[in-house]
Amino acid sequence: MSLLAEETTTTAADALEAADVAVFPVGSTEQHGPALALGMDHLAAEAFARTATDRQECIVLPTLPVGVSAHHRQFDGTLSVEPETFERYVTETLSSLADHGVRKAVVVNGHGGNTDALTRAARRLRDDRIAFAPPWNWWDGVDDLAADLFDEAGGHADAMESSLLWHLHDELVDPDALEAAEAGASDAWGESVHGASVGFDTIDFSDSGAVGRPTQADPEKGKQLFEAGSERLAALLEWLADRPLEDCWAAPHR
Repeated sequence: MSLLAEETTTTAADALEAADVAVFPVGSTEQHGPALALGMDHLAAEAFARTATDRQECIVLPTLPVGVSAHHRQFDGTLSVEPETFERYVTETLSSLADHGVRKAVVVNGHGGNTDALTRAARRLRDDRIAFAPPWNWWDGVDDLAADLFDEAGGHADAMESSLLWHLHDELVDPDALEAAEAGASDAWGESVHGASVGFDTIDFSDSGAVGRPTQADPEKGKQLFEAGSERLAALLEWLADRPLEDCWAAPHR
């Protein structure tokens, strides 16, 4: 397999012909509290996606580093696009890939705010029989392990994310700032009053931008998360590579 961006137009022909599944990493560039770099989400997605480089049937696309992050806009450095813009970008990118014959993909997602747009993109691509491209959220692939490793509800710049980035890019984590992140963090995502959600933006319920207990972060635990998530992603890629394209389309209307 290969990284598409490192091919030439000549060598890409062979790489695309050999590929059964594309891997498309997407994330965000947004605040992750005082201890983590803004690129946490797209760096995580890219790291997981690149574990597919040893699979002959896969080709990895360039990373999409900006996502749907308006809820973090009050924190410095956050970049964001509208959900419709993000959805269209993903849809059109995978449509252009389908023109080259690769019509199955896994979208490796590093940011929860992208999830709804990715689901809509996947449905549209399938309904139009252009491509089958299920999104894969890395945190869903390690949720059982994270529950064993950390005592937190979490949700953002928490112990799980901090541990993963610490393992992947220790230079992008400031361990001395983890206490400040937790001091200003909320225990769980959002805020509710009498059953109504009133926490529209992160600033509404978190002073530091973090949600969870980042002081529990540990790079060795991050390594465990990365290895476990990589195994789950590999299993998904194998399943999709073996699945006939005709079996991926929506069932006909009754």
